[in-house]
Amino acid sequence: SLDIDTIAIGAFGAVAHGVFVSASGGNMGPSPASVTNLAPWVTTVGASTLDRTFPANVILGNNRTSLSGVSLYSGPALPHPTLFPLADARDLGFKLNAADPNSSTDDYESTSALCMNDSLNPALAKGKIVLCQRGGNTRTAKGAEVRRAGGVGMILMNSEMDGEGLVADSHVLPALTVGYSAGSAIGEYIATSRDPIASIMFRGTELGVKPAPIVASFSSRGPGQFVPEVLKPDIIAPGVNILAAWTP
Repeated sequence: SLDIDTIAIGAFGAVAHGVFVSASGGNMGPSPASVTNLAPWVTTVGASTLDRTFPANVILGNNRTSLSGVSLYSGPALPHPTLFPLADARDLGFKLNAADPNSSTDDYESTSALCMNDSLNPALAKGKIVLCQRGGNTRTAKGAEVRRAGGVGMILMNSEMDGEGLVADSHVLPALTVGYSAGSAIGEYIATSRDPIASIMFRGTELGVKPAPIVASFSSRGPGQFVPEVLKPDIIAPGVNILAAWTP
């Protein structure tokens, strides 16, 4: 409740002295009633997209080339028109240790599927483009794990909850993020092909994207948990793929 919310209490004092206060609505979307900073005297801000994106494409060996994603990768591109072996990360983990009674095949597959640190077996991942799932660790850390294991590239697919909302990252190897539907199609292609192959094409910056702005998939949704009659968030503002500097 607001009487124990330190941000609301501090903001009330500021507003009482004529200071405008705004705060984030949170990044727990798209779950309903996940918005935070609900005090009516605080302007609560959700996240929106811009009319700018950083497109990249997955090229599959079955000639399906319309699978689009986003990326801020700026290093050396994969050589075209070469197609590389493509694998699902869940199939590249270390084998189950039968001597460990607390381990299970599901545990090993779920850890490698997320491309967690030290989860991929270099003997299986070397030279491949790897399909990883979101969750568990940071998006760029997944690419670092693929690179550690000798992979040449990464396709990062959204979970079903993440849906089609795309966030571009400055990956450490050729990599992009795709939505859940595209990721599912890639996974199906891997599962049904004898020798799945793919490549990644980076297309720079695209302006004039429509529709825009739209609410980001991760932006917390209303209504407020305590006083739903007070509509929150109040406004949205640019909060997706905002460019900033990073270390080399």
